[in-house]
Amino acid sequence: MNGEQMQFKDLKRQYGKLKESIDRKIQEVVSQAHFISGPQVRELEETLAAYVGVKHCVSCANGTDAITIALLAHGVGAGDAVFVPDFTFFSSGECPALIGATPIFVDVETDTFNLSPSALEKAVKGELEKGELKPKAVVAVDLFGLPADYDKIRAVCSKYGLLLLEDGAQGFGGKYHGQRACSLGDISTTSFFPAKPLGCYGDGGAIFTDDDYIAALCRSLAVHGKNQDDKYDNVRLGMNSRLDTLQAGILLVKFAAFAEYELVDINKIASLYTEQLKDVSGLMVPSVPEGCGSSWAQFTLLLSEDTDRVAVQAYLKERGVPTMVYYTKPMHKQGAFAGTRSAVADCPNTELLCGRVLCLPIHPYLTEEETMLVADALKEALERCRI
Repeated sequence: MNGEQMQFKDLKRQYGKLKESIDRKIQEVVSQAHFISGPQVRELEETLAAYVGVKHCVSCANGTDAITIALLAHGVGAGDAVFVPDFTFFSSGECPALIGATPIFVDVETDTFNLSPSALEKAVKGELEKGELKPKAVVAVDLFGLPADYDKIRAVCSKYGLLLLEDGAQGFGGKYHGQRACSLGDISTTSFFPAKPLGCYGDGGAIFTDDDYIAALCRSLAVHGKNQDDKYDNVRLGMNSRLDTLQAGILLVKFAAFAEYELVDINKIASLYTEQLKDVSGLMVPSVPEGCGSSWAQFTLLLSEDTDRVAVQAYLKERGVPTMVYYTKPMHKQGAFAGTRSAVADCPNTELLCGRVLCLPIHPYLTEEETMLVADALKEALERCRI
């Protein structure tokens, strides 16, 4: 690596590649001095909607707001049960709770890390039997870049009349049987947090829908509940959640690279990891079901129960290899849900994953040499770190 320290997500290397175009776009925005709702915002929305394959892309301030706005636009609130994977980032469950609904945490599959359709139906039936909450929506997360099993999840949603919200915060660029991620729910959302598959240089998010009315409602909710024809006529309560023009300009440059080569290159890195690690004892590499494609927000391994994860991470750190663990605690055990209905969940797979997953460095600018270095170091670590 010529003395360069390996990065888990190398945004500096990406900027070095795109510097001229990004700097030019930033200067364009600054020169125009249209920093809020400038023309680059609408250009980005139109570009992303066309790529995803939906009618509308509504940008907003971050991925968390995107989920909240999408739920509000569909009338989710107090007395409603919203079913959320137990193994995911906090915002997927935080958003429904914040607007008065009750997140019901559901177990995931151990091979894809995504929401289990059978566990989902069991959870919905359980809430119907209790009769205390109205089953209203499912938040299906495209975890680590891989779309969830939407055919089976949608079947459950259709059977019980549930809204299907696709949380594509980590999934932008993924594919599911010919459809792109962020087009797979009744409404879909994503995040432009810098480390995401398509990230900006701050916070940002977006909502995707084919519904004209819902799109207009989301736009209103994102800007203080304004009337679409008069920003000083506030027809509902909303929030201040706009993607600023500088971030939109940066995203236009980064999207061009993403669509042209980054998605292809990160899949090459994932394939090389898989080839090097698939037969290693005590290790399960992530799988991509037939007909699907991942954007590889993370490359997440499942270690055997007799492997000391802390020791593996320490050994890899000594070798100059950064690692992360997503996620260390199930959603239903988060302190924010202590003592609530949400804290009661039967999620053994999530419990297992939280204790045994390990994420390796992956990004489009990781070299083959670096990838091999990581794989070799991991093999050595696994030999040394059995309990």
